[in-house]
This record gives sequence, structure tokens and C-alpha cells, in this order.
Amino acid sequence: MAGNRWFRPEVYPLFAAVGVAIGICGFQLVRNVCINPEVRVSKENRAAGVLENQAEGEKYAEHFLRKFVRGKRPEIMPTLNSFFADPERS
Repeated sequence: MAGNRWFRPEVYPLFAAVGVAIGICGFQLVRNVCINPEVRVSKENRAAGVLENQAEGEKYAEHFLRKFVRGKRPEIMPTLNSFFADPERS
């Protein structure tokens, strides 16, 4: 009977939202552990101390998504926003 309480159709969006949030957190964790230049998992890399490798840090910080949205306006629907907000279009 307890399974019937949690697996009702009204709860599916909640499961989906929590699943997406866990997926995003997991992706960020794996990304940081694998390619972040400031995270050192192996003992040899940790013994190196503070490294001054600006190019590797720049490569990590300037990923594809950041480069893609750099010149764009922060709008979700730019054509719809300009249709209702632009006085020149009337």
C-alpha cells in the first residue's frame, strides 16, 4: 500500500524535477573532478602545490556554452519580447 501512495500520477513531475536536479549535480561533480585544473585527485598532482597555468584555467572557464551565449541578450523568447516591447514594430 505504501507504493501506491508514492507512485501516483500527480507525483511524476516531482520525481522528474528531482531527477533532473540530481543529474545536473552529478554532471557538475564529474566535470569538476575530471577536468578542473584546481582539483587534484592523485597524490603526485597534489604534491605539486599551487600551479600557475593560466591557459588551462582559461580553457576550463571559457567552455562552449559560455562562448555561445556571450554576445546574446539574456532573453528566453527574443522575437516575442521585441514584438511586444519595440515601439518601432507597430
